[in-house]
Amino acid sequence: MSGIPCRLRCWRVRCDRRFLFLSSFGRLPGSGPPPLPPTGSGSIAHPGWRRWSSRSESPMNVFDRKMKRRQKNWASSIPGSERYDYLKEEETVQTLFQVDIAENVLKHPIETEIPTYRVLADEEFLPFKENTFDLILSSLSLHWVNDLPRAFKQIHSSLKPDGVFIGAMMGGETLYELRCSLQLAELEREGGFAPHISPFTAVTDLGNLLEQAGFTMLTVDIDEILVNYPGIFEIMEDLQGMGESNCAWSRKPLLHRDTMLAAAAIYKEMYGNDNGSVPATFQILYMIGWKPHESQAKPARRGSATLSFGDLGNISKLMTKKDK
Repeated sequence: MSGIPCRLRCWRVRCDRRFLFLSSFGRLPGSGPPPLPPTGSGSIAHPGWRRWSSRSESPMNVFDRKMKRRQKNWASSIPGSERYDYLKEEETVQTLFQVDIAENVLKHPIETEIPTYRVLADEEFLPFKENTFDLILSSLSLHWVNDLPRAFKQIHSSLKPDGVFIGAMMGGETLYELRCSLQLAELEREGGFAPHISPFTAVTDLGNLLEQAGFTMLTVDIDEILVNYPGIFEIMEDLQGMGESNCAWSRKPLLHRDTMLAAAAIYKEMYGNDNGSVPATFQILYMIGWKPHESQAKPARRGSATLSFGDLGNISKLMTKKDK
């Protein structure tokens, strides 16, 4: 399977907070490897990216973006412009911890002014005390975790009360084209097949796992990114370069050349584009969960509702009656 950079989402972070980043696949480019803090940031992307989403973009056009660019450029150029940053300063991160299982990933620093510590650790055994972090972010790394319920519980434990966990991981439809092509080719050439694509968590299970770990106010979202490649060999080359090759214990050590050629032909026949390229689907599951705190909104007591679903059809009449 493979990991790829997902779209960025911005969330409010209250002042002077501790932030834990569980690294995703591959590298975070920056300058050469310095001593422990501080580090830097960056991103990588395949040149064949073509993003696809089931959600349509808004047709509204309210703001003059060119004018906003001029306004912000002018504001940034005036002497002492930093004195107007008092609102932005309320959204600062005090300390950043970057965690990864691979030491070479941590050699590539994240470019940031935030004091950053790089920690070599396994996501299945987080080395942090209870109630340590205000925010934990996991970007495309949890799909390799053996015991996902345990990992969620450790993340929950590491958060402070009212802390938030934001994560993105690969979903069950990831690389379904590659999986099907390899299985059909092996059946044809070798009379059976072995798993070559790692198993993934289904979106229908994700909410239950987070709830069982103790998270509240859950939000689970799903997205798909489609990447076009010249062929199956380029897909597998990129997966290897990302460090996202199959690592299941039941994996087959090698594929015969005839089987690979057959899989390449099947891939193009079943899924190929008109221009000769082949698509690879990456399904991304997004999740947000909060550690409980007494200040959080609580669900209403069962049976306390004054209206039923059957009243929805008469809601306008009920509102008119109430106004009178």
